[in-house]
Amino acid sequence: MASNGSSPLRGQPLIGITAYGERARYLAWDHDTVLIPRSYVDHVVTAGGVPVLLPPVPAAAAAVDTLDAVVLSGGPDLAARCYGATPHPKTDLPRDERDAAELAVLGRALDRGIPVLCVCRGAQLLNVALGGTLTQHLPEIVGHDGHNPAPGVFGAVTVTLDPGGRASAAVGETVVAQCHHHQSIDRLAPGLRITGRAVDGTIEAVEHPEYPFVLGVQWHPEQDDPRLFAALVEAART
Repeated sequence: MASNGSSPLRGQPLIGITAYGERARYLAWDHDTVLIPRSYVDHVVTAGGVPVLLPPVPAAAAAVDTLDAVVLSGGPDLAARCYGATPHPKTDLPRDERDAAELAVLGRALDRGIPVLCVCRGAQLLNVALGGTLTQHLPEIVGHDGHNPAPGVFGAVTVTLDPGGRASAAVGETVVAQCHHHQSIDRLAPGLRITGRAVDGTIEAVEHPEYPFVLGVQWHPEQDDPRLFAALVEAART
């Protein structure tokens, strides 16, 4: 059972955020590091939640039992082996430990029925975890690089959202989304429903109607739009 916002921190819901495991240089150090863009944390705090970082190790999934909601963050490509495919030459080197950790976190969150917001890679992981597949290099399908113009550069993509869905309830039926993905959902997993597409037909939002709040968006709301985080925290409260 979800704890329904019953954290000891004055009733504020605890929101888990999955973190990256990457080599990073900072100050005088060059280390393997657990990190996350600060904007994820700031949006959760602004919405009234308490952020809890989940490191990319499978043991972190045990912490989900103490949480009120989970954010699956963006990041490098999910390993092709996770959905039975051969890696494309453009696919990132796998982060096997992170893949295993996030699949475990998601599985526990779904078992408990707590709210889950899946961002970019997270949306792809949601689809794969439930039995779907991915397009490994989207420009080959849509014929342009608009979803990922260059490393570190976000593409402004207009997304149309289905009325009545969780995403449209939070941001409206049209949003200019900040995208940075060269992969996308291909075969949709059983149980998921497409609730948003880009003009070129790329799936940009999916939801699972059998859960109170399970939403995946292919864009990066942590960049400039706190509304989905506010919707997640509100769902965690209720």
